[in-house]
Amino acid sequence: MIWAIAAVLIWALGWWVNVRLANGPVSDLPAVKVLIPAIFGLTVVVIWELLVVGFEVNPVILPTPSAIVERLFSEGPRLWADFHQTIIKGAMTGYIIGGLAALGIAVLADRSDFLTRGILPVGSFMAALPIVGIAPIFVKWFGSDWESKAAVVAVMVFFPILVNTVAGLRDTSVMQRDLMRTYGAGYWPTLFKLRLPAAMPFMFNGLKIATTLALIGAIVAEFFGSPTVGMGFRISTSFGQLALDMVWAEIVIAALAGSAFYGLMTLIEKRVTFWHPSQR
Repeated sequence: MIWAIAAVLIWALGWWVNVRLANGPVSDLPAVKVLIPAIFGLTVVVIWELLVVGFEVNPVILPTPSAIVERLFSEGPRLWADFHQTIIKGAMTGYIIGGLAALGIAVLADRSDFLTRGILPVGSFMAALPIVGIAPIFVKWFGSDWESKAAVVAVMVFFPILVNTVAGLRDTSVMQRDLMRTYGAGYWPTLFKLRLPAAMPFMFNGLKIATTLALIGAIVAEFFGSPTVGMGFRISTSFGQLALDMVWAEIVIAALAGSAFYGLMTLIEKRVTFWHPSQR
Protein backbone atom coordinates (compact mmCIF):
# COMPACT_ATOMS: atom_id res chain seq x y z
CA MET A 1 0.00 0.00 0.00
CA ILE A 2 2.83 2.40 0.83
CA TRP A 3 4.21 2.04 -2.72
CA ALA A 4 0.89 3.07 -4.20
CA ILE A 5 0.68 6.09 -1.88
CA ALA A 6 4.24 7.09 -2.84
CA ALA A 7 3.34 6.81 -6.53
CA VAL A 8 0.28 9.03 -6.06
CA LEU A 9 2.33 11.63 -4.18
CA ILE A 10 5.01 11.70 -6.87
CA TRP A 11 2.35 12.05 -9.56
CA ALA A 12 0.75 14.94 -7.65
CA LEU A 13 4.12 16.64 -7.24
CA GLY A 14 4.96 16.31 -10.92
CA TRP A 15 1.50 17.58 -11.86
CA TRP A 16 1.87 20.60 -9.56
CA VAL A 17 5.32 21.51 -10.89
CA ASN A 18 4.21 21.24 -14.51
CA VAL A 19 1.08 23.34 -13.92
CA ARG A 20 3.19 26.05 -12.28
CA LEU A 21 5.65 26.05 -15.14
CA ALA A 22 2.99 25.97 -17.86
CA ASN A 23 0.97 28.84 -16.36
CA GLY A 24 3.87 30.87 -15.00
CA PRO A 25 5.60 33.94 -16.47
CA VAL A 26 8.42 31.80 -17.92
CA SER A 27 6.12 29.43 -19.82
CA ASP A 28 7.18 30.81 -23.22
CA LEU A 29 10.90 30.18 -22.70
CA PRO A 30 12.33 27.39 -24.91
CA ALA A 31 13.98 25.70 -21.93
CA VAL A 32 10.65 25.54 -20.07
CA LYS A 33 8.91 24.03 -23.10
CA VAL A 34 11.47 21.22 -23.04
CA LEU A 35 11.42 20.90 -19.25
CA ILE A 36 7.66 20.33 -19.00
CA PRO A 37 7.55 17.08 -21.05
CA ALA A 38 10.84 15.99 -19.45
CA ILE A 39 9.30 16.28 -15.97
CA PHE A 40 6.24 14.38 -17.13
CA GLY A 41 8.36 11.56 -18.58
CA LEU A 42 10.55 11.38 -15.47
CA THR A 43 7.45 11.20 -13.28
CA VAL A 44 6.07 8.27 -15.28
CA VAL A 45 9.41 6.43 -15.12
CA VAL A 46 9.73 6.89 -11.33
CA ILE A 47 6.16 5.69 -10.75
CA TRP A 48 6.82 2.71 -13.02
CA GLU A 49 9.91 1.79 -10.97
CA LEU A 50 8.11 2.18 -7.65
CA LEU A 51 5.09 0.10 -8.60
CA VAL A 52 7.07 -2.72 -10.20
CA VAL A 53 9.44 -2.97 -7.22
CA GLY A 54 6.75 -2.42 -4.60
CA PHE A 55 4.31 -4.99 -5.94
CA GLU A 56 7.13 -7.40 -6.88
CA VAL A 57 6.05 -7.71 -10.50
CA ASN A 58 7.80 -10.54 -12.32
CA PRO A 59 10.48 -9.14 -14.71
CA VAL A 60 9.15 -11.47 -17.38
CA ILE A 61 5.90 -9.52 -17.28
CA LEU A 62 7.32 -6.01 -16.85
CA PRO A 63 10.96 -5.16 -16.06
CA THR A 64 11.91 -2.05 -14.12
CA PRO A 65 13.26 1.03 -15.91
CA SER A 66 16.55 0.58 -14.03
CA ALA A 67 16.91 -2.93 -15.49
CA ILE A 68 16.23 -1.57 -18.97
CA VAL A 69 18.84 1.18 -18.54
CA GLU A 70 21.34 -1.37 -17.26
CA ARG A 71 20.72 -3.48 -20.36
CA LEU A 72 21.20 -0.41 -22.57
CA PHE A 73 24.68 0.11 -21.15
CA SER A 74 25.74 -3.53 -20.89
CA GLU A 75 24.60 -4.39 -24.42
CA GLY A 76 25.72 -1.15 -26.06
CA PRO A 77 27.74 -2.65 -28.97
CA ARG A 78 25.04 -5.18 -29.82
CA LEU A 79 22.29 -2.55 -29.67
CA TRP A 80 24.32 -0.24 -31.89
CA ALA A 81 24.78 -3.04 -34.44
CA ASP A 82 21.01 -3.63 -34.41
CA PHE A 83 20.35 0.11 -34.80
CA HIS A 84 22.78 0.38 -37.72
CA GLN A 85 21.28 -2.62 -39.49
CA THR A 86 17.62 -1.72 -39.05
CA ILE A 87 17.41 2.07 -38.86
CA ILE A 88 20.33 3.35 -40.89
CA LYS A 89 20.47 0.65 -43.57
CA GLY A 90 16.89 -0.54 -43.78
CA ALA A 91 14.67 2.34 -42.71
CA MET A 92 16.73 5.29 -43.99
CA THR A 93 17.51 3.71 -47.36
CA GLY A 94 13.89 2.74 -47.93
CA TYR A 95 12.69 6.16 -46.80
CA ILE A 96 14.93 7.94 -49.31
CA ILE A 97 14.04 5.59 -52.17
CA GLY A 98 10.31 5.77 -51.45
CA GLY A 99 10.38 9.56 -51.05
CA LEU A 100 12.28 10.18 -54.29
CA ALA A 101 10.01 7.75 -56.17
CA ALA A 102 6.90 9.46 -54.80
CA LEU A 103 8.21 12.90 -55.78
CA GLY A 104 9.04 11.77 -59.32
CA ILE A 105 5.69 10.03 -59.82
CA ALA A 106 3.85 13.07 -58.39
CA VAL A 107 5.47 15.35 -60.99
CA LEU A 108 4.56 12.91 -63.77
CA ALA A 109 1.00 12.62 -62.48
CA ASP A 110 0.76 16.40 -62.28
CA ARG A 111 1.36 16.63 -66.03
CA SER A 112 -1.30 14.07 -66.94
CA ASP A 113 -4.85 13.64 -65.69
CA PHE A 114 -4.73 10.09 -67.02
CA LEU A 115 -1.75 9.26 -64.81
CA THR A 116 -3.36 10.96 -61.83
CA ARG A 117 -6.51 8.91 -62.18
CA GLY A 118 -4.51 5.72 -62.60
CA ILE A 119 -1.64 6.17 -60.16
CA LEU A 120 -3.54 7.37 -57.10
CA PRO A 121 -5.82 4.30 -56.94
CA VAL A 122 -2.79 2.06 -57.41
CA GLY A 123 -0.99 3.99 -54.66
CA SER A 124 -3.94 3.58 -52.30
CA PHE A 125 -3.95 -0.14 -53.11
CA MET A 126 -0.25 -0.35 -52.21
CA ALA A 127 -0.89 1.51 -48.95
CA ALA A 128 -3.58 -1.03 -48.03
CA LEU A 129 -1.23 -3.98 -48.48
CA PRO A 130 -0.56 -5.62 -45.08
CA ILE A 131 3.09 -5.53 -44.09
CA VAL A 132 2.87 -9.09 -42.79
CA GLY A 133 1.94 -10.12 -46.32
CA ILE A 134 4.49 -8.23 -48.39
CA ALA A 135 7.47 -8.64 -46.04
CA PRO A 136 7.89 -12.42 -46.60
CA ILE A 137 7.55 -11.89 -50.36
CA PHE A 138 10.22 -9.21 -50.41
CA VAL A 139 12.51 -11.41 -48.30
CA LYS A 140 12.19 -14.09 -50.99
CA TRP A 141 12.86 -11.54 -53.75
CA PHE A 142 15.71 -9.51 -52.24
CA GLY A 143 17.17 -11.85 -49.62
CA SER A 144 17.16 -11.70 -45.85
CA ASP A 145 19.56 -8.78 -45.46
CA TRP A 146 18.65 -5.08 -45.19
CA GLU A 147 17.75 -4.74 -48.89
CA SER A 148 14.40 -6.49 -48.42
CA LYS A 149 13.63 -4.27 -45.41
CA ALA A 150 14.42 -1.16 -47.45
CA ALA A 151 12.02 -2.38 -50.15
CA VAL A 152 9.24 -2.85 -47.57
CA VAL A 153 9.85 0.64 -46.18
CA ALA A 154 9.86 2.18 -49.68
CA VAL A 155 6.43 0.70 -50.39
CA MET A 156 5.05 1.87 -47.03
CA VAL A 157 6.22 5.49 -47.31
CA PHE A 158 5.44 5.88 -51.02
CA PHE A 159 1.70 6.53 -50.79
CA PRO A 160 1.51 9.21 -48.04
CA ILE A 161 4.31 11.20 -49.67
CA LEU A 162 2.74 10.81 -53.12
CA VAL A 163 -0.76 11.90 -52.08
CA ASN A 164 0.46 14.94 -50.16
CA THR A 165 2.80 16.01 -52.96
CA VAL A 166 0.08 15.75 -55.61
CA ALA A 167 -2.28 17.76 -53.39
CA GLY A 168 0.41 20.38 -52.80
CA LEU A 169 1.20 20.78 -56.49
CA ARG A 170 -2.45 21.64 -57.08
CA ASP A 171 -2.63 24.14 -54.25
CA THR A 172 -1.69 27.21 -56.27
CA SER A 173 -4.48 29.46 -57.48
CA VAL A 174 -5.46 30.15 -61.10
CA MET A 175 -4.36 33.76 -60.69
CA GLN A 176 -0.86 32.73 -59.61
CA ARG A 177 -0.45 30.38 -62.56
CA ASP A 178 -1.80 32.99 -64.97
CA LEU A 179 0.69 35.50 -63.60
CA MET A 180 3.57 33.09 -64.30
CA ARG A 181 2.30 32.62 -67.86
CA THR A 182 2.22 36.39 -68.41
CA TYR A 183 5.91 36.39 -67.51
CA GLY A 184 6.50 33.79 -70.23
CA ALA A 185 7.28 30.98 -67.79
CA GLY A 186 6.76 27.45 -69.08
CA TYR A 187 5.88 24.35 -67.08
CA TRP A 188 9.28 23.69 -65.53
CA PRO A 189 10.02 27.27 -64.39
CA THR A 190 6.51 27.43 -62.96
CA LEU A 191 7.04 24.10 -61.23
CA PHE A 192 10.31 25.04 -59.56
CA LYS A 193 9.57 28.69 -58.79
CA LEU A 194 5.90 28.55 -57.83
CA ARG A 195 4.30 25.14 -57.46
CA LEU A 196 7.01 23.17 -55.62
CA PRO A 197 7.56 25.92 -53.02
CA ALA A 198 3.80 26.14 -52.51
CA ALA A 199 3.63 22.35 -52.16
CA MET A 200 6.33 22.18 -49.47
CA PRO A 201 3.92 22.26 -46.46
CA PHE A 202 1.97 19.35 -47.97
CA MET A 203 5.14 17.43 -48.81
CA PHE A 204 6.47 17.77 -45.29
CA ASN A 205 3.18 16.45 -43.91
CA GLY A 206 3.74 13.31 -45.94
CA LEU A 207 7.41 13.12 -44.98
CA LYS A 208 6.61 13.39 -41.27
CA ILE A 209 3.93 10.70 -41.49
CA ALA A 210 6.40 8.48 -43.30
CA THR A 211 9.04 8.74 -40.56
CA THR A 212 7.09 6.48 -38.21
CA LEU A 213 6.01 4.17 -41.02
CA ALA A 214 9.65 3.67 -42.03
CA LEU A 215 10.70 2.53 -38.57
CA ILE A 216 7.70 0.26 -38.12
CA GLY A 217 8.17 -1.29 -41.54
CA ALA A 218 11.87 -1.99 -41.08
CA ILE A 219 11.43 -3.57 -37.65
CA VAL A 220 8.39 -5.69 -38.48
CA ALA A 221 9.92 -6.90 -41.75
CA GLU A 222 12.81 -8.43 -39.79
CA PHE A 223 10.39 -10.81 -38.10
CA PHE A 224 10.10 -12.68 -41.42
CA GLY A 225 13.77 -13.19 -42.12
CA SER A 226 17.00 -11.42 -41.28
CA PRO A 227 20.64 -12.14 -40.49
CA THR A 228 21.56 -12.52 -36.83
CA VAL A 229 21.44 -8.77 -36.29
CA GLY A 230 18.69 -6.17 -36.34
CA MET A 231 16.11 -4.70 -33.98
CA GLY A 232 13.25 -6.87 -35.17
CA PHE A 233 15.40 -10.00 -35.00
CA ARG A 234 16.58 -9.07 -31.48
CA ILE A 235 13.06 -8.38 -30.24
CA SER A 236 11.82 -11.71 -31.59
CA THR A 237 14.67 -13.81 -30.19
CA SER A 238 14.82 -11.99 -26.85
CA PHE A 239 11.10 -12.45 -26.33
CA GLY A 240 11.54 -16.17 -26.97
CA GLN A 241 14.28 -16.20 -24.32
CA LEU A 242 12.06 -14.23 -21.89
CA ALA A 243 14.67 -11.46 -21.80
CA LEU A 244 12.06 -8.72 -21.62
CA ASP A 245 14.56 -6.10 -20.50
CA MET A 246 16.36 -6.52 -23.85
CA VAL A 247 13.05 -6.25 -25.68
CA TRP A 248 12.27 -3.01 -23.86
CA ALA A 249 15.78 -1.70 -24.54
CA GLU A 250 15.17 -2.15 -28.28
CA ILE A 251 11.76 -0.49 -27.93
CA VAL A 252 13.31 2.50 -26.15
CA ILE A 253 15.92 2.90 -28.88
CA ALA A 254 13.26 2.67 -31.60
CA ALA A 255 11.10 5.27 -29.82
CA LEU A 256 14.02 7.65 -29.38
CA ALA A 257 15.09 7.19 -33.00
CA GLY A 258 11.54 7.79 -34.25
CA SER A 259 11.14 10.92 -32.13
CA ALA A 260 14.51 12.27 -33.28
CA PHE A 261 13.72 11.54 -36.93
CA TYR A 262 10.33 13.24 -36.67
CA GLY A 263 11.88 16.21 -34.85
CA LEU A 264 14.55 16.54 -37.54
CA MET A 265 11.91 16.67 -40.28
CA THR A 266 9.96 19.26 -38.28
CA LEU A 267 13.09 21.38 -37.88
CA ILE A 268 13.83 21.19 -41.61
CA GLU A 269 10.20 22.08 -42.34
CA LYS A 270 10.46 25.22 -40.22
CA ARG A 271 13.60 26.31 -42.06
CA VAL A 272 12.21 25.57 -45.53
CA THR A 273 8.62 26.82 -45.05
CA PHE A 274 9.35 29.76 -42.75
CA TRP A 275 7.10 31.90 -44.93
CA HIS A 276 4.00 29.74 -44.38
CA PRO A 277 1.37 30.96 -41.85
CA SER A 278 1.63 27.68 -39.90
CA GLN A 279 5.26 28.51 -38.98
CA ARG A 280 4.59 32.02 -37.70
